[in-house]
Amino acid sequence: MGEFLELAKTRRSVRTFDGNLPGEAVLKELQTFAESITNPYKIRIRFVFLDAKEHDLSSPVLSGEKCYVTAVAKKQEHLDEAYGYSFQKLLMRAHELGLGTVWIGGTMPREKFEKASGLSEGEVMPCISPLGVAANKMSVKENMMRIGVKANVRMDFADLFFQGSFDTPLHEEKAKELGLKNALEAVRVAPSAVNKQPWRIVIDGNKAHFYEKQSKGYVTPDFDMQRIDLGIALYHFEAQLRSEGRNPVLSVENPGGNLPEHTTYIATYTII
Repeated sequence: MGEFLELAKTRRSVRTFDGNLPGEAVLKELQTFAESITNPYKIRIRFVFLDAKEHDLSSPVLSGEKCYVTAVAKKQEHLDEAYGYSFQKLLMRAHELGLGTVWIGGTMPREKFEKASGLSEGEVMPCISPLGVAANKMSVKENMMRIGVKANVRMDFADLFFQGSFDTPLHEEKAKELGLKNALEAVRVAPSAVNKQPWRIVIDGNKAHFYEKQSKGYVTPDFDMQRIDLGIALYHFEAQLRSEGRNPVLSVENPGGNLPEHTTYIATYTII
């Protein structure tokens, strides 16, 4: 594979499928890959592959899907970030294998999916995804959803990324000078709940500090959906740098300083 960014740019959320189960060999390869997934927080995420017909599963925002994958884990500190990182790693591999996927965190019969996933005490299942081959044509429902969330639109580079502090926007040319343009662009094109793009990154020397720009309505008693989105952003940033032969190391070392309203520190990558 070339640079991760090339792969990330070709992925989209798929909600209309061709009505067939994924090929047995492809599904087995993805299941094997799922067992090997780790994250920088060393939190175990358990993936469960489910036949939609066998478990009577569906989602009102999907059509033609025959298979799902869910991700389950014990509630603990940094679970949301680890969850987003690990699940996105799986979904990007599914994309690489020719399968369509989409993050679903709310529009589903949650209790049925939790039961089918075999949750034990203390476990949570924030999100699911269908797995299958995208249909040749999107449904009207899918087209309307994509228009509603402006699925093909991303915020401007300098509104998401900063240098030194939040007072100094980081423009693409400067990011290129710093050798970080592609890693930041990989974050910019990442999926997020309702396309809110809640990530903000401050570059300070060889450190990239990640922050969550919070919106109302995304926190439940069990998880913070936008913090899960930050986990997706962490994965995209790291995956692009590793595809360039670089070695980013994650830590939690809040640099302090004044933050914009409703903005929370998440983690820091030190780029070696």
